[in-house]
Amino acid sequence: MKRVRAACILQTLVFSQRPELGFSREHALKNNRDEFERYKANLEYTSTRYQIDDTAEQEDGSLVVHIRKQYNENSDVSEYFK
Repeated sequence: MKRVRAACILQTLVFSQRPELGFSREHALKNNRDEFERYKANLEYTSTRYQIDDTAEQEDGSLVVHIRKQYNENSDVSEYFK
């Protein structure tokens, strides 16, 4: 019989604004940071365990985030988080 012992999702997320809106880099970066903060707040609200491995600001004002997060509430993720 097979069963899941541990599970985790690795994601690369890109928070960006549509270029046709014509935001300056600083304004786009602020909007993207705000959206990222709302995303993290939602993870906290839903009690999803997560770990942010890396964030990088791009020249166009987008924000690239590498994140590990719990697959579901029944999965043990302790070996993925340090």
